[in-house]
Amino acid sequence: MVKNINLGIGTGRRKCAIARVFLREGTGKIIINQKELKEYFPIEDLVAKVRKPFLVTDSENKFDAFITVVGGGPTGQAGACAHGLARALAQIDPANHVSLKSNGLLTRDPRMVERKKYGQRGARRRFQFSKR
Repeated sequence: MVKNINLGIGTGRRKCAIARVFLREGTGKIIINQKELKEYFPIEDLVAKVRKPFLVTDSENKFDAFITVVGGGPTGQAGACAHGLARALAQIDPANHVSLKSNGLLTRDPRMVERKKYGQRGARRRFQFSKR
């Protein structure tokens, strides 16, 4: 029997980051870009954010997660990982959908960096007004 069968696959997005998540039977370890979770995200808040879908569905030690994430910064990547994990968990067991949705983990966060406008210094910054 083949051991590396993916039970659930999910794609998560946040800001400019995109995460592909593969869930397999296991003991609860999370590998992101061939690194352990705490090695990839040294900030404890980001580690907690990535683990939240497992905590909400009471499946901390049931699955191993293999995640490939590209683009964005640490915060966006952590949000993308959490979104992808939530989607994969909902795919495995539809009963998880209610708890994940009520905690806002299945909703893609639409907040993006506003673009810079032409003729200005930044997205909202204007040049200093001179009356005289």
